Amino acid sequence: MAQGTTPSAGGGGAVPTSAAVSSTTTPPGTPRSVTAPAGYYAVELYFDPALENQVLKAWNALARRQLSSRLIDAASRPHLPLLHLPAAALPDPLRLAPSLRSLASRLDPLPLALSSLASPPSSLDAGILFLAPTPSAALLGIHAQLCELLRKDAGVEVPNGFRPDNWVPRCAVAVDVPRGHMAEAFCVLRELKLLPVSGYGMDIALVEVGPVVRELVSYPLGGSGGAGAD
Repeated sequence: MAQGTTPSAGGGGAVPTSAAVSSTTTPPGTPRSVTAPAGYYAVELYFDPALENQVLKAWNALARRQLSSRLIDAASRPHLPLLHLPAAALPDPLRLAPSLRSLASRLDPLPLALSSLASPPSSLDAGILFLAPTPSAALLGIHAQLCELLRKDAGVEVPNGFRPDNWVPRCAVAVDVPRGHMAEAFCVLRELKLLPVSGYGMDIALVEVGPVVRELVSYPLGGSGGAGAD
């Protein structure tokens, strides 16, 4: 499930906590139905718990300073976005599930190193800060395999910004920094001395992105089954 944050018992970094507890008794292996409209759907690469916790530290530090809390408020989860698709282009998002499960099953957990803090150059992305991973052939290869698999198996047209030649991997740490406060946000994050930080990409997930992020399915790399697997 998508997750928020809570301080750890020792007062250190934040740790994930479930944003909501489902009261349903849907058997494991059943895709969750999708009925609500969404802004877009996203395929995301989730991190191992230790790396996820480091990103959550950044989210919480910015929220405490009232510089950015949208990712927490939306019950998002630290990730690298592999693909975004408009809701209008994907009436049945769960048709992607078999392809995602197939891809995840033949991949190993992916070594990652988040090594730099940056903001997009475009004025359309004002207020955004992200941690950029060191590019690796394995990371770029997973993304290229995903695009090709969804094109062939599900007939998905990959948006231009997510095509292999254009894709820039990045892990968002802020998406709504107020105008004039970007320098302060940069300083807050640098004071945490998080970078460089290493870990692994562990799961591929399909989520519905609206005011709140809702996980539809997720599959562990190198594993079988997964949350919402059919």
